[in-house]
Amino acid sequence: MPIKKRVKRLAIGIIGGLVVIVGIIMIPYPGPGWLVVFAGLTILATEFERARKILDYARGKYDAWEAWLRRQNPGIQLLFGLSTTAIVILTLWLLNAYGIFDDWFHLGWSWIHSPLPFFHR
Repeated sequence: MPIKKRVKRLAIGIIGGLVVIVGIIMIPYPGPGWLVVFAGLTILATEFERARKILDYARGKYDAWEAWLRRQNPGIQLLFGLSTTAIVILTLWLLNAYGIFDDWFHLGWSWIHSPLPFFHR
């Protein structure tokens, strides 16, 4: 395989892989997490047949999950919405997003800061 093709394949692998990883991190949050994962897999599928198979499989599973959730009663749908909200709130707390406001406005609320040691002042 010529060096130019290898470099292109490596670049696509790195870029597509990074996009997939970012998308996976974004999945529990409101927004385009799955869209980013599918975009990364689409990038990878331009050079890797295995990525194309994973993309097709993942799209099918995502569509099945979405259809299942739509069929559920509103209580179950609300439970999933509340779970997503809880994950976002917890993650923001762990990343010290709320502690920043305490620092800016001098609220004196030490409990609002992240318990993780590397976020302490």
